[in-house]
Amino acid sequence: MEIVIHGNKLEITDAMKDYIKEKLSKLDKYLEDSDNVRATVVVKIKNPYQIVEVTIPLKSFILRSEEKQQDVYAAVDVAVDKLERQIRKNKTKLASKQKNVPDFTFGAIEDIEDEEEKVIKRKKIEVKPMDEEEAIIQMELLGHQFFMYKDSETNKPALVYKRKDNGYGIIESE
Repeated sequence: MEIVIHGNKLEITDAMKDYIKEKLSKLDKYLEDSDNVRATVVVKIKNPYQIVEVTIPLKSFILRSEEKQQDVYAAVDVAVDKLERQIRKNKTKLASKQKNVPDFTFGAIEDIEDEEEKVIKRKKIEVKPMDEEEAIIQMELLGHQFFMYKDSETNKPALVYKRKDNGYGIIESE
């Protein structure tokens, strides 16, 4: 696996690079064609925390983990463990969704106790046309972390969400 490591407000030392590469190489055993996989790791500082973001785009899926710890090495450990758990936990779902584009070597993935994931609540909403600003206001009024609406300019569904940095993000449909 090719691993690209960036530091944001932080100088990445050779020791950090070696540690990250060693930890991420644990995931090679799960990947079908690991030589053609490129993982991107971003390490940031947000006092007093070190934030490690790992993104691994595959042909059919994107694996992503973000972890915040006071020590960068601990953050890397937890982020990689989360990625490994995502793969192992969703083994059956991933295998059934994959048709002709295999990303994972399922023989290497051990089964883990499946915690029944069920849809707990289903809600139908009327998606009203509005602009981004109005959608943000509506989301804040409801006290939610996200809000779905129909963009009044494109007439397509969109979703506004509150980011961890207290900003907002928009997800638009094509």
